[in-house]
Amino acid sequence: MWTSSRGEKKIEARRNELLQKGYELFTERNIESVTMRDVANAVGCGIASVYRYYKSKPVFVIAVATWVWSGVIQKNREKRPHPDLTAMTAEEIFSFFLESFIELYRSRPDLLRFNQFFNIYIRSAKISPEMLKPYQNMIEELKERFHVMYRKAESDRTIRTDEPEEEMFSTILHLMLAAVTRYAIGLVYIPENGFDAEKELEKQKEALLLRYRNGKQVKAETLGSTFYEKP
Repeated sequence: MWTSSRGEKKIEARRNELLQKGYELFTERNIESVTMRDVANAVGCGIASVYRYYKSKPVFVIAVATWVWSGVIQKNREKRPHPDLTAMTAEEIFSFFLESFIELYRSRPDLLRFNQFFNIYIRSAKISPEMLKPYQNMIEELKERFHVMYRKAESDRTIRTDEPEEEMFSTILHLMLAAVTRYAIGLVYIPENGFDAEKELEKQKEALLLRYRNGKQVKAETLGSTFYEKP
């Protein structure tokens, strides 16, 4: 007997299949070159079935991005040193936040490749902010976690808060995501004797920790820079 529950499960299974195949094709070939018919052929259904779930390619692309990043964020949540962020110090949360980007390089270079294609596509296709809302809503969860860290830092003083929260979040997100993406897709300088990508990424993480870890400000005039020491 057909039930609404069985029907919903079948719809969800088909939706996930489309998202998975779309992600694979977009990652392998880049988003611009993949058509909705390519997705239909990969799944083994008619083009009309694809449009029944997603009315246009931009809508589908955004759904794929939201789906794959949501999965990554969920797994990242499960890997926290403590399930409750408020039980951690601001410095511990900050360090884990930075390490999460390096873990993406280690385990999900495919996602970083997709993300590069996604950023190019949403600009070339002139995707409106309204259409991007599902994706932006998912990104907001990252901001919420960062907000917990920032508020914790205001009380435990392990991370500096003299920089506005939004500016700090934007700076770190762009620096870390840009770095791991370039390493993942090979857009880096390669020395004659090779290099250790993870070692270099860890150095960037340590540089950001040094930059934001709270402490007594000490000017190094000879270097023209500022360092922070633990009191």
